[in-house]
Amino acid sequence: MEACSVAMIMSFGHFGLTSLHKLLALSPGSLQKFREACSVARIMSFGQFGLTTLPKLLALSPDSLQKFRQGSPRIPTETLLPELPQDVLMDIFSLLEIPDLVRAASVCSSWCSAYTFLRSHPELYRRPQTPCLFYTSESSGDNVACLYSLAEKRVYNLTLPDPPIRSRYLLGSSHGWLVTADDKSELHLVNAITAQQIALPSVITLDSVVPIFDNTGTIVNYEVWDAPDDSDSDTEMVDREMLFHAPPDELRNHIYKSAFVFPDPSTGSYIVVLIHGPGCQLSFARVGDRNWTLLPPGWEYEQCIYMDDLLYASTRYGRIDAFDLTSPTITRNIISDEIDYSIGDHWGHLYFVQGPCGGLLEVCRKSSGHLDAGYEKPIRKTDKILLHKIDIAAKGLVKINGLHDHVLFLGRSQAQCLSAEEYPQLKANSVYFTDGGEYNWQSKNIPRDIGILNLENDSTEEIASPFWCSWPSPIWITPSLTVMNMSLYK
Repeated sequence: MEACSVAMIMSFGHFGLTSLHKLLALSPGSLQKFREACSVARIMSFGQFGLTTLPKLLALSPDSLQKFRQGSPRIPTETLLPELPQDVLMDIFSLLEIPDLVRAASVCSSWCSAYTFLRSHPELYRRPQTPCLFYTSESSGDNVACLYSLAEKRVYNLTLPDPPIRSRYLLGSSHGWLVTADDKSELHLVNAITAQQIALPSVITLDSVVPIFDNTGTIVNYEVWDAPDDSDSDTEMVDREMLFHAPPDELRNHIYKSAFVFPDPSTGSYIVVLIHGPGCQLSFARVGDRNWTLLPPGWEYEQCIYMDDLLYASTRYGRIDAFDLTSPTITRNIISDEIDYSIGDHWGHLYFVQGPCGGLLEVCRKSSGHLDAGYEKPIRKTDKILLHKIDIAAKGLVKINGLHDHVLFLGRSQAQCLSAEEYPQLKANSVYFTDGGEYNWQSKNIPRDIGILNLENDSTEEIASPFWCSWPSPIWITPSLTVMNMSLYK
């Protein structure tokens, strides 16, 4: 029987303590058996077994239990433990967050098999995932990304497919997928955990982009034309104005603002919504589409959220539009003409997020800049977060004073509001933030604005070392084991 060393298990040991009280509530006889099977340190490590798994462990044969008893701290770490039953492993692994789960898979082949089985049966693995910080490091290599786990306070290295991740722009992140723009201004979905990469429709299928070819058929330049007006979305290019041109490696600097990934209820796959120039319009594509579809003309969009089977998009002027992307003919429904933004000192970077009790929150993030020797541009630091509930009926904002037992995540990723009770590693009534500006490419070497803000007193703290590689700008990502079957879309 294949075995795993005590040292391996001890090095793995981070199952957490949230279910330790369940272990301590066992009968004296059962607890004694468990003490004989594992050291106190291992009880701490395996504290999330819970009552569904522990009986299976204690039901092992006497011979197997005897082998476990031999794994006390006095026994050399070379002592081998028997292979755990597969159903026990599955129960254990289903309690782990993905970074821990991936680490577990490297312990031995039986653990790797359990991990592989969970990956291929996502219905068995529904563990909520704590967001992680995704960034790159110059010392790690161009194709290697780093994942900082807030739950474990440790870093994992992830090798991703070409083009090199350090050469890409990160336009958004949600549901475990990154939206990236490569050095030819083409877009991809990337799952940082599974390393699956999916090409999105070409930039040349955006309504306002026209490619210019040389005599070999290679794209050497792009023209960007103004958007069609509200009255006629089919306006011919001859009736529109050419705004600027850019080579392939520079187009992404000007055309992309942000991107969002949402589950597609009609296909079980995903929809990508892109805010792009000119004029911060909206286009969308389903995974497998060949072209971007321009949504009914609207301007100056800032944020998107998918809620109750509708896409909601907010503009910088306070209008909220809704789109039914499942309808054969997509129309724009204006939910609110404008929101009254005259409440106090309001201006800042705005976010749009579903609140703890449903409904919508508008989050205003304020920052101040200061000059620092060695940097030619001001370094911005977040110092205030204002929260308002959006009252659509009254077309106004209702100020709220905090999140209480909830947590916000802000940045280039989809804004999230999470329960601190469900994510005990996170700090309640706090905002975890990364840079949110779309023009970071203009200041690639300036330290990034990353930290945690306490809403009670506006104090901020660093998440970890500020000396990460500043480009591409770090982004929040919620790890996911999802793998899409692309053969379904051919």
